Amino acid sequence: MPILVGSKAPDFTLKTKTADGLKDVTLSHNFGKKQTVLLFFPLAFTGTCTQEMCDITSGLGQYSGLNAEVYGISVDSPFAQEAWATQHKIKVTLLSDLNRVATKAYDVLFPMLAGVGDTSARAAFVIGADGVVKYSEQTATPKDLPNFSAVKAALTPKA
Repeated sequence: MPILVGSKAPDFTLKTKTADGLKDVTLSHNFGKKQTVLLFFPLAFTGTCTQEMCDITSGLGQYSGLNAEVYGISVDSPFAQEAWATQHKIKVTLLSDLNRVATKAYDVLFPMLAGVGDTSARAAFVIGADGVVKYSEQTATPKDLPNFSAVKAALTPKA
C-alpha cells in the first residue's frame, strides 16, 4: 500500500542522465519552491510505460503552469532511460531508482513483474511545496494508468 496523503514525503536523491553526464536530483530541493509529481513506472521500453511518459511529455506545460515539476521513476539504469527517452522523444525528467530506495520508501515495490524481478509498481504522488503528500495512488495492475485528472486536481489551488 503506497504512503498516505498527509504523510511527509520521503526524501531521496536519484540519478538522471543529462547531456553533461549523470546528475543527482534530490526531491527536497523542490520544497518551499514548487510542487512535485512523482510517476513511478515498472520498466522503460514497455508499451504502457511508453504511452504514459509520451502522454505526460505532450502535456508538460499544464504541469509547469500549476507550478509542478514532474519526475518519472523506474528501476532502469539512467543509461537505459536516456536511450528510451531519446527513441520516444520523452521530455519528462527520468530518475533511476536502480537500488529501489525510493520505490521502497513510497511502498510501491512490485515483486517479480512478469518473472523478471522486482520493479516499481505504477503509481502517482503529488507532493506539495511543503513536502507533504497531497495525492497518492498505486494502480490495480501495471497496465492501468494513474488517474491524471485527480493528479491535476491535487495540484490546483483550492478556491
